[in-house]
Amino acid sequence: MASYIVPPIFAAFVWWFSTGAVLLLVGRSGRFDRFRPVSAVCLVAAALPCLVLSADDTTVGAAYLAFTATILLWAAQEIAFLAGWVTGPHPRQCPAGVRGWKRLGPALLAILYHEITLLVCGAVVLALTRSGPNQVALWTFAALWVLRQSAKINLFLGVPVTNDELMPDAVRFLKTYFVRKPVGAFFPTSVTLATAVLVIMVQRIVEVAVTPSEVVSLTLVSTLFALGLVEHWFMLLPLPAMTLWGWGMRSGFPPEDTAMEQGPTIKNVTALPLRCVTAQASEPGANVSAAPAAQPQLVVLASVRGETAPAKPRQPGARQRLEEQFRQLFIEQHASSDLATAALGAGTEPPASVNGRTS
Repeated sequence: MASYIVPPIFAAFVWWFSTGAVLLLVGRSGRFDRFRPVSAVCLVAAALPCLVLSADDTTVGAAYLAFTATILLWAAQEIAFLAGWVTGPHPRQCPAGVRGWKRLGPALLAILYHEITLLVCGAVVLALTRSGPNQVALWTFAALWVLRQSAKINLFLGVPVTNDELMPDAVRFLKTYFVRKPVGAFFPTSVTLATAVLVIMVQRIVEVAVTPSEVVSLTLVSTLFALGLVEHWFMLLPLPAMTLWGWGMRSGFPPEDTAMEQGPTIKNVTALPLRCVTAQASEPGANVSAAPAAQPQLVVLASVRGETAPAKPRQPGARQRLEEQFRQLFIEQHASSDLATAALGAGTEPPASVNGRTS
């Protein structure tokens, strides 16, 4: 029974922990910069001997060892990719105005070295394990490679959810090649084929696998394949992908580049209502309901240095109450973009005055 229960738990934990650990390592800009190369080299140095030792062994322990070694090798190349060391000859954003299939050329040039690295890693796994009876390492790497290529193609063609917030700064330019739109024909095709392969794997576990080693080997690979299929569904449904690796994302990954897209943020915007009331309303004892219904003219002053304006002493009276009411009305009815636009033109007009006094 342990041959059927332990492998899925182990594979799921390794998949979850290795992904979060890589994100944690490449996300802390300036903190782990020197540790990343050491980590990548150590992962490769640990993976290659384990691949050699497990290739000729058909025990249950050898199946776990081969699976773990392949994950370590994959994590090493992921560090190199996400840190920006191995991307492509032209690691830059998609050129402006390039749409559709015209993006294919720049996209390939942006990740060409990474694709070559994946093929080299696959060739190394094949060379180290092809002569042995234990093929778990090769199956694991093949599953990772196929699912990764399928995910890249789907992101390129267009999916509703790209999850590009998982990308570190060094490779954030790749998000410009992603397309957010309803899925086309490739997504259901790829998911259907992957599901069919998963069904075949499960069938072999039930009907073909005899020894505990065979059961563990097929269960490890099939669980990893199923998790890769779940990642595909993350691109279609608003599933909490961030919550799975939130502990790895606290390291300084910036959110969406909204600040770059929306322009600079204006801090401490203060609205000063001018000519809000008639001369009669400014007198003591004026009736608040007698204020005109027309929208007041306003001037917005912005403090670009982010300094806090000194508190204005509160003065009782009808005029003060009207000013407070119109301030609140302005804040509720105007969007932040209108505030920014008014702030840019605030310096061109002097503030008006009521009864010879500046508001």
